[in-house]
Amino acid sequence: MSLDKKKALGKGLSALLNDSDSVKAQSNYQRETGSTNNSNAGNALGSVNEIRIAEIEINPFQPRTDFDEQALIELAESIKLQGLIQPITVRRVNSHSYQLISGERRLRASKRAGLNTIPAYVRTANDQQMLEMALIENIQRENLNAMEVALSFQRMIDECSLKQEELGERVSKNRSTVTNYLRLLKLPPSIQASIRDGDISMGHARALINITDPVKQVHLHQQILQQGLSVRKVEEMVRALQNGPEKKESNKPAPVPFQLQKIQDDLASKFSSKVKLKVGNKGSGSIEIPFLSQEDLGRILEMLDW
Repeated sequence: MSLDKKKALGKGLSALLNDSDSVKAQSNYQRETGSTNNSNAGNALGSVNEIRIAEIEINPFQPRTDFDEQALIELAESIKLQGLIQPITVRRVNSHSYQLISGERRLRASKRAGLNTIPAYVRTANDQQMLEMALIENIQRENLNAMEVALSFQRMIDECSLKQEELGERVSKNRSTVTNYLRLLKLPPSIQASIRDGDISMGHARALINITDPVKQVHLHQQILQQGLSVRKVEEMVRALQNGPEKKESNKPAPVPFQLQKIQDDLASKFSSKVKLKVGNKGSGSIEIPFLSQEDLGRILEMLDW
C-alpha cells in the first residue's frame, strides 16, 4: 500500500465518505428542481443518487452476520412512513451494477418496505477500503457481537497487512482492546459460539482466556452456563486454578507437648528471650536461644556460666 493511501485510510470512515462541496451542490440542485435521474449510467461518482435495489450486490466484506429481525421490521415501517433518511454507500462495479460498501441494514429494511430504488452515495473504493469502511461503519453505528469484531479485526490484519497499532488507529481503539478481541479467537469453538450468541459476556470470555488448558476452559464455561456465574466469581475461580491447590499442612512442625511447652516457657522467662525447643520423633532435639546483639549474647553466656 502506498504512503498516501495509508494516510487516507488512517483518517477513518469520515475522511473516506466525506462529501465534497460539489456533491452537496448537486444534491441541493436535485431537490430544488425535482430532478431524479434514475439512469444508473448517469450516476456520478461521489454524488447522491437513486439506485435500483435490484442492481446492488451485498458487500462480501460485511462483518455483520446477524441482523435483529424485529429491528428490521421496525426500520422498514419507519421507511414506509418517512422514507430513508440516511443514504447507503455503494461503489460502482459497472454501468448497471453496484456493490454495497455500508448500510446493509438500511438496504434490507428498504427491500422489506417495498422500495424499488434507494438513495446512495456512489464512491470509489478498493477491496481493502471496503473492508475497513464496512467494519468501521458497523462498529460506530450498531455494535457487532464480540466474535464478529474479533473476526473482522483478524481479517483486517491478514488481508490489509495491518499491525495491531495501525488497526487500533483505524477503529479508534487502543492496542490492549484490539488484543483482547483477537485473543477470543484462541478460545475453543463452543466458547466462541456462546460469546456470539450472548450466552456469556466479554468479561466472562476475558477471564476464561487466562486459563491455558482448553479442557479446563470448557469445564469452567459449562459451569458458567449451568450455574449462571458472575464475572467476578469466574475471575476468582480462574485465580484459584492458576495458583494451584493449597500447600498441605504436613510440613508444619508438630505441636509441642504440654510438658515441653512448660520447659520452653520457663527457659524463655529465665533468659528473657524467646526460646525455641525442638524435639524429634526419637526424643532428640535442640534448644534455640536467639540474641539481639553482642551485649545480649554476653548476658546469656554469663547466665550459662560460660
